[in-house]
Amino acid sequence: MVWILGLYLLNTFFMLIVAIREVRRPAKALNWLVICLILPVIGFGLYLSTTNPVHIRRRERLTSPHNESDTLPDSFSRSASVIAHALRHLTVHGLRTGQVQVLINGIETYEKLIESLQNAQKMIDVEYYIFRDDQIGRRITSLLMERAAAGVRVRFVRDGWGSRKFPRRKIIQMMEAGIECRTMFPLSFPWIMSNWNYRDHCKIVIIDGKEAFTGGINVGYEYTGLKPNVGFWRDTHLRITGEAPVDLQAIFDAHWHIASPERRKARTRWNTKAEDTRKPIQGPGRKSQNSAPPGRTALSGWSAESGTELGTMESTGVETSPSAEALHKAYVHTLEGNPGIPTPVIRQAYFICLTQAAKTIDITTPYFIPDADIINGIKTAVARGVRVRLLVPHHVDQKVVGLASRTYYGELLEAGVHIYLYDKGMLHAKQMIIDEEIAEIGAANYDLRSFRLNYEVCEVLYSIDVARELTEQFERDLTDSVPLRIEDLLQRSLSQRILEQGARLLSPLL
Repeated sequence: MVWILGLYLLNTFFMLIVAIREVRRPAKALNWLVICLILPVIGFGLYLSTTNPVHIRRRERLTSPHNESDTLPDSFSRSASVIAHALRHLTVHGLRTGQVQVLINGIETYEKLIESLQNAQKMIDVEYYIFRDDQIGRRITSLLMERAAAGVRVRFVRDGWGSRKFPRRKIIQMMEAGIECRTMFPLSFPWIMSNWNYRDHCKIVIIDGKEAFTGGINVGYEYTGLKPNVGFWRDTHLRITGEAPVDLQAIFDAHWHIASPERRKARTRWNTKAEDTRKPIQGPGRKSQNSAPPGRTALSGWSAESGTELGTMESTGVETSPSAEALHKAYVHTLEGNPGIPTPVIRQAYFICLTQAAKTIDITTPYFIPDADIINGIKTAVARGVRVRLLVPHHVDQKVVGLASRTYYGELLEAGVHIYLYDKGMLHAKQMIIDEEIAEIGAANYDLRSFRLNYEVCEVLYSIDVARELTEQFERDLTDSVPLRIEDLLQRSLSQRILEQGARLLSPLL
């Protein structure tokens, strides 16, 4: 019995530490206290490993002193000016100008990306959370190696967890071709001991410092919406030119210095299996990918190994944007979420946008587990007369996240929020449209992981044209969705409600 008393006293001491450390975040403290009660001592170990990084490399937030003078033109509304003014302290280097192209699916994004990579002359920087060694990944790595052989400097960063299945032989092959490769938080000692819960969730490609791609789309066949066991995939990505890519370059450079360099223990010859990935993938009736007409990169060869042919977007029925080639002028704020700094930049930016909106807010997110302040920001917006619409997946790929998300819907519906469940396939887009002239697009979700645990990047765009295009797409998405009613939530069984509340307790880990 003495050891039981000792365990109880030890666990109580640990719980006091949690309560003191999280005194300014009561909801988070309560979640962790419950976890510590259910899992004595083990719960405190989980708390330390997920919220108190021992060896994370801290640095100052990327800011520039000149950004305080940046203001939007008078043609923008008061809400846009207020939001831009409030965000200036959170951005990388203040307000930039740029031209923005909205990309609404994987095929459209990969076509533009490959076309831009083929035209690279000096440098290519690539950073992804998920980079798969499939039809899509092999086509892109093949092209990166071709450009490296042509004298272009290529740097490649992947996340250690999200890209854990990316084969070591492929990394060696890329390095042999002259590509510099690094990994953020690799799954190896000592990283796995101190930083296992911190991830690089960014999707960034920068070409010659003048063109950039960022948003929600990783590198993988499923993002085309054509993978049989996954189905239709709805996502949003951006192509940005002009001044704005400079800020994404600064973020990539900062992450490059954090990431661990890949090492070659010995010179490795490319084997026969890897040899065919160096060659441009060919489809029926095509000489090579490089022979495609300028401005168009067909996708017919990407499924050659699986025995099926990917057609163009028209032949496969994949959704396309009516203005897919349009470049819209925009003022751009670039923000970086960084677990190594005290300020949760992405969360604070979301809160500012929610609380300063004057007319409309349209939110699309695949994972919705916000904190109390974000929920209050949404409810307060409705109370001010703002129309708020929330689009979330009907079927979430992460079951526990889906269960936890449902615990928030009731109070939002009662407050007057319109909630829609996307039912066409996988909804992975992360975007917010405010007052028909402000748009936020990035990789961050509405959850604690994106707010405090991940390296994230997002773009806040001030442009009526960009907001209009995204709003039109949002309306199209609603036609593939079903509205959620309060009656639907009341019909849940008791066991279902218990499961949902239990999942919500795990929100600090999700």
